Amino acid sequence: MKLSQKIVLTTAFITGAALNAPAFAKDSSVNVDTLIEKNLQAHGGREALDKIHDMTMHGIMLMGPVEAPFTIYFKRPGKVRMEFEVQGMKGIQSYDGETGWAVMPFMGKTDPEKMAEDQLKDLKNMADFEGPLIDYAKKDHTVEYVGEADVEGTPAYELKLTKKDGDVDHIFLDKDYGLEVVTKSKLNRMGQVMEVETAFSNYKPVDGLIIAHAISSKINGQPGQKITINKVDTNTGLSDNFFAMPKTKSENDGKDKNSHKDADKG
Repeated sequence: MKLSQKIVLTTAFITGAALNAPAFAKDSSVNVDTLIEKNLQAHGGREALDKIHDMTMHGIMLMGPVEAPFTIYFKRPGKVRMEFEVQGMKGIQSYDGETGWAVMPFMGKTDPEKMAEDQLKDLKNMADFEGPLIDYAKKDHTVEYVGEADVEGTPAYELKLTKKDGDVDHIFLDKDYGLEVVTKSKLNRMGQVMEVETAFSNYKPVDGLIIAHAISSKINGQPGQKITINKVDTNTGLSDNFFAMPKTKSENDGKDKNSHKDADKG
């Protein structure tokens, strides 16, 4: 998972957290690149990050009284797959770097289906598990230093990130440690504008990296999900095929019928 990212499951959950962050005057000695470098070092540094080829996160998501176990798999470059269980049914969303697809049985969709581009937007962002700030220029994002802020008593630096896809995030970095405290995003999804606020806490070391293990949310000011990451595995050798869209049952049935026809011809 991105070191600084919110977990986003486009049809099941979107993470975020409460934000009260009045801005203060800018400090002329602080700039975007120094803040991003501090953030990178706080997460373990470039060398530790570059050693990670794939990552698997296991956790629990609470949506009110509903508890949903999930597993998220990442692989460089730009691949992600999420598996989650709701009411005994397993959903999947995956992006292999080119195609996004989903299996959503609780919506009556038991075969893999390609995702609409608007739904795929969040999944593509998630696939960048190192986060949008790292090498932001190479990703065609822009970052602006806004100034200092107070996030519920925590002094922070505010950065405005404008992504290549047009989404805008305000990222608040702890002034002392450089780690993400809160992000605030305004997203346009399927014709609806959502304000998503995300809080990160319980940072723990994982194979040289420092990763948030607790994420909480508000969407349009209403309490969202609480996510706890229980285990993180790295460099397990995930294959590219694991992220690719499988054939549907009808496609496999058709293939089997054609095979029988060919055998009859022989």
